[in-house]
Amino acid sequence: MKESTFQGRKIVIATKHEKEKVIAPILQQTFDLEVIVPPDFDTYQLGTFSGEIDREEDPLSTARKKCLMAMELSSCDLAISNEGSFGPHPSIPFAYADDEIMFLLDKKNELEIFVRVLTTETNFNARTIESKEELKAFAQLTKFPSHALIIKREKDDLTDMEKGITNSSTLLALFDRFKKESGAAYIETDMRAMYNPTRMQVIEQASHKLVKKMLSLCPQCSTPGLGITMIKEGLPCHFCHRPTRSILSYVYECQKCTYSREELYPNDKKYEDPMYCDYCNP
Repeated sequence: MKESTFQGRKIVIATKHEKEKVIAPILQQTFDLEVIVPPDFDTYQLGTFSGEIDREEDPLSTARKKCLMAMELSSCDLAISNEGSFGPHPSIPFAYADDEIMFLLDKKNELEIFVRVLTTETNFNARTIESKEELKAFAQLTKFPSHALIIKREKDDLTDMEKGITNSSTLLALFDRFKKESGAAYIETDMRAMYNPTRMQVIEQASHKLVKKMLSLCPQCSTPGLGITMIKEGLPCHFCHRPTRSILSYVYECQKCTYSREELYPNDKKYEDPMYCDYCNP
């Protein structure tokens, strides 16, 4: 199995929100793939950002399910999907994060290849707005109107919710209506890719990362998708030489054969600064 595993094949992109605009050119340029997008592909049944349907499974399982659904609709044995999650960054206080998974499923060769991109490059935000001044400030903060907004009466009130708003007069009219009826309105960013250029850029970045992994072949059996399966902590402190929580090594494994290798010091340093040592700086 070689790089030509994917060359010239047909691939279905499991998307409802025009993600093929950034994904397809990258796949075509690298592998000369014939890209198809199933018409009227409904991903809303797996969950929505705006609250109508909760996502029942984890992002990776949801991405896999998207691929299977698209394969069934298109009679295609190669599929790619994307699944994004938004919320507080897991390690940076007071910052929001975009966590994107890009997933490739190859039924013909029984392969799954996926990557993850976690970034603070997002306009994700939401709040209750009580005045036009607050509305203007929030719109400016979230890059409106190039990035769409969603308006509701309250956070969990989905009646009369409007999505995909990219027009100032429409936003203001809806706000005036909800304020008159309820005293305020709940505004949130529309995180669907076609309404969110910043997210679309992250999806493009994740697509490049996935293609790089697709080109990574096992030295033993040439199966594509060789990647990191384990991260080991324990980089020694430069002062006391005890293990720290910093990365000591990456473990790469092939999903087809027994090949495995450990790469020590992936960040090009053999010792950690004592300020990150739990013994020297408790």
